[in-house]
Amino acid sequence: MLIVAGHLTVAAEQRESYLATCVDVVEQARRAPGCLDFAVTADLVDPTRIDIFERWESRADVEAFRGSGPSGQQNAMIVSAAVAEYEVSPACA
Repeated sequence: MLIVAGHLTVAAEQRESYLATCVDVVEQARRAPGCLDFAVTADLVDPTRIDIFERWESRADVEAFRGSGPSGQQNAMIVSAAVAEYEVSPACA
């Protein structure tokens, strides 16, 4: 399993606009083969922060979905990003 987690920083006045551009992406991701969870959400404390959380069955699944990444419109709004990928093995029962 692959987990993608972290956060993006945008200008506070652009956060709602950025999130609006993510609705279609979240819907597409959740329908994509291998997607177990996909969320792009406003942070409850920091008005410039957008939290990212994704769970995928495999790296191949996330790469097949991701394609070229965020749109130019989205990239223009991102001030900084701290997102990492983590490979997770199932726990022994």
